[in-house]
Amino acid sequence: MRREKSTEVQDVALEMPNEQTSNQVTLKRELSLALITFYGLGNILGAGIYVLVGKVAGEAGYFTPLSFFIASVIAGISAFSYAEMSSRYPVSAGEAVYIYEGFGIKNLSVVVGILIALTGIVSSAAIAHGFAGYVQVFFDISPWLAISLMLLVLTALAIWGISQSVMVAAILTVIEIIGLLIIIFVGTENVPVLLSRIEQGAGDAGQGTLLSDFSLLGVMSGAFLAFYAYIGFEDMVKVAEEVKQPQKNMPRAILLCVVLSTLLYSIVALVAISVLPPAELALSDAPLAVVYEEATGRAPVIISIIGIFAVINGCLVQIIMSSRILYGMSHKGWLPAPLGIVHPLTRTPINSTLLTSAAILLFALVLSMVSLAEMTSYLVLTVFALVNLSLVRVKRREPSPEGVSVYWSWLPKLGFLTTAAFIAIELLSNIL
Repeated sequence: MRREKSTEVQDVALEMPNEQTSNQVTLKRELSLALITFYGLGNILGAGIYVLVGKVAGEAGYFTPLSFFIASVIAGISAFSYAEMSSRYPVSAGEAVYIYEGFGIKNLSVVVGILIALTGIVSSAAIAHGFAGYVQVFFDISPWLAISLMLLVLTALAIWGISQSVMVAAILTVIEIIGLLIIIFVGTENVPVLLSRIEQGAGDAGQGTLLSDFSLLGVMSGAFLAFYAYIGFEDMVKVAEEVKQPQKNMPRAILLCVVLSTLLYSIVALVAISVLPPAELALSDAPLAVVYEEATGRAPVIISIIGIFAVINGCLVQIIMSSRILYGMSHKGWLPAPLGIVHPLTRTPINSTLLTSAAILLFALVLSMVSLAEMTSYLVLTVFALVNLSLVRVKRREPSPEGVSVYWSWLPKLGFLTTAAFIAIELLSNIL
């Protein structure tokens, strides 16, 4: 499947037009394979299952696991393209550089870079609503105040340092996984009952049973929302300049994150709809807390606390991602120079981080969680299509460079077709 050359390559600095070289303070390589994997997992899990499983159930009903599976296939195909691109070009500007290498059009790269930064901002705003939902289990606090306080703390942490930020993210990721395992443990006894009902429905040709509720448009709309839950692996490439041996570790970490998150999502989604009817799940902004309460008959204190940690983690990683791509584009001379300033003590892009956090707060206060999630999915799918197409062109020019992880040549072609088709199907379902 993959050919990885044995020859070690040195960390590369891409030579591009208008690249600025005056900034003497650079980012620091501190992230190991384990840390970058936890960083990616924390982003994927925090941004998805803890917040949106109920909304997906509202669209797909008892076929929610199928929606998550479809979303995982779409995301998984493009993950291979990101894995290869991150090995070829391990730089902070991420997709902006990938597009430039494929098409050689600076303006297109700038637009894509801005879209990706906007994606992180909108995504963080969406999960910030989830934070407010879990906090309100304990305190009668207005959503805007809860979101504002969270962003203030996370901005300070992101400015403090990358190793500190990612270490916190890694710890929170372990807590997130524990929370999902708790949901699986307390709700797993309900799964055989649900499967029995599905089997009975299949024998009755689906009449008046769970299978009779199947809607292709509903499943695809659910998959479009569920796709948001897989967003996160592409954010990993924005810290490539802070990863040790990025040509090897970035591809491995990306693929590990997609596989592990898919396994967890599939099981949790199945457990959730076996414990509560999809219509009830859809009503909550803290769906796993409701599942825990129904399954155990106890107050969802533990899961709500873990849910808060999960959302905090996802938001922290998105702040880091968006600030890094703004920094990377400024460093290339594509955005104003102040966004490329790195603080000499913290070695973090302070201005980019502040701008990112301010924008997240604005979006969170203006738009709803579902609207923000759908907007994020549209943005990311568009960029996925362009990255896949760019890799097709790059592979034709340089099929197998030394020291780079290279995958099957048909994968980026399939990635382009699937992401473009996914966008078209969702647009069609909205029209119908």
